[in-house]
Amino acid sequence: MAGTAGAGRRNGRARGARTAASVVTVLGLVGAVSACGGASVGGGGGSAVTVAVAADPGSLSPTTALASTALAMNSFAYDTLVHLDAGGSPVPGVAEKWSATTTSATFTIRPGVTCEDGSALTAGDVAAEYNHIADPGNRSPMLGLSVPVTAVARADEAARTVTVTTTKPAPFIVQMARMLPLVCEESLAKPAALARATNASGPYRLAEAVPGDHYTYVKRDGYGWGPGGSTGAGLPGKVVVKVVSNESTAANLLMAGQINVALVNGADQDRLDAAGVRYRSLESLFGQLLFNQAAGRPTADPAVRRALVSVLDLKQLGSVATGGKGRAPTRTGEIAPTPCTGDTVGGNLPAHDPAKAAAVLTAAGWTKSGGTWTRDGRALTVGLGYAANLGPQVASAVELAVQQWTSFGVRATAEPTGSGSIVGVLGGGDWDIAWAPIGVTLPDQLVQFYDGPPPPKGNNFGSVANPDYRRLTAEAAARPGAAGCALWDAAEAALVERVDVAPFVSKASRYYAKGVTFEVDGSGIVPSTLRRSAG
Repeated sequence: MAGTAGAGRRNGRARGARTAASVVTVLGLVGAVSACGGASVGGGGGSAVTVAVAADPGSLSPTTALASTALAMNSFAYDTLVHLDAGGSPVPGVAEKWSATTTSATFTIRPGVTCEDGSALTAGDVAAEYNHIADPGNRSPMLGLSVPVTAVARADEAARTVTVTTTKPAPFIVQMARMLPLVCEESLAKPAALARATNASGPYRLAEAVPGDHYTYVKRDGYGWGPGGSTGAGLPGKVVVKVVSNESTAANLLMAGQINVALVNGADQDRLDAAGVRYRSLESLFGQLLFNQAAGRPTADPAVRRALVSVLDLKQLGSVATGGKGRAPTRTGEIAPTPCTGDTVGGNLPAHDPAKAAAVLTAAGWTKSGGTWTRDGRALTVGLGYAANLGPQVASAVELAVQQWTSFGVRATAEPTGSGSIVGVLGGGDWDIAWAPIGVTLPDQLVQFYDGPPPPKGNNFGSVANPDYRRLTAEAAARPGAAGCALWDAAEAALVERVDVAPFVSKASRYYAKGVTFEVDGSGIVPSTLRRSAG
């Protein structure tokens, strides 16, 4: 290759040193696409659109932030090498073409792509970002999600190519690039500087940030490297992201025309539907219990996990949490379109059977005394953590779970956390059970959450150590793309059978809109599709 990532100087800028990134979990990632709204109106470049989000994003630093709100907002400011079409196939973005095997990929970078400061986004920048994230010392949460573990990238500036190689198979290496927000290399040296600012490669730049209230994005001039070569023509000139923590308030603002888009998942859907407000939905896992299996935790015992799930009426919990609008899930986290579509949940979770739960605990050495299960003089005590911003229906479902466990003889408590802070709770390790659905596009993106080291060295929050899952995912990774689906499906089923996770309800998230049209994926609005509309 003519050039190596991370070497030299360009445009008078020194190649910056790398800094460590904080570990953040992913609660809802990329997913399917579908149109939303009425007939679009041509032009729209001078207009503004206001989008409500339920929580402040926290840091927006593109190489460290993977909370769902931050992902949604960063998609306006940072482009990616490829995008996914409605069938889940990659389409050109910043990369105009590519070739790949299970252990390598070569991307050709479009000419003319720039960052917000006017500097060219080159193959060297892209290679440097791959290597930055792949460096374990930087502890980027994107390692394993957008960048394969063991990845090494080299750039050929003359050919405008980036070649990424791995020592471990990465069967979806091109699709993973869909989640890599591209920055010019200078920004890699100072990720904290982008916590409330941008050095954008995408269609918008962040012009104003008022944490907890609003963020204003302004359209960049000369943008022309969106999905399939789309441009900024017709995009609204300004997008205001407004923090509205209460879903009913968001619905009121939408009805009053004070905002244009709101993600509404609760009871307010009914009145928006009655008013004829248009929406498009995105099906994803909504209810999943994750168990902390670290040494000393009661849920480290597989018998305890199995009994706790058997006690619960999961169908009833799912109905309460979704207002009766949920469905039985078929996967542990992948959002369509995804290459593997088998049902890995049905028939694999313990059935609702409190009597069997009692037998399982008894066989494991627990006894019931005074209405409480105990072993070695200690009561079976668990807390169920959940994010308070999931809404009152989820809070009711959590309380119902606590009641069912308490009636069975478990000392159970509900442990709500503040807006978005379930991420910090999982990373901190002081928890027993968490309401923690994880959404991804590809089955191999789940591996870091269910295998490998726990925080701070990894993202295996539950300290899961399932030998069947480890073996099957290793075998699946050696097969290209969908050829490994049978193995990926078997691996997920092994997690559910061992009650490492308990997925119990999925739900269609609804993006309600007035006066705009757009497409959505698991990160939210697809910026290149956003248009003002007549309806």
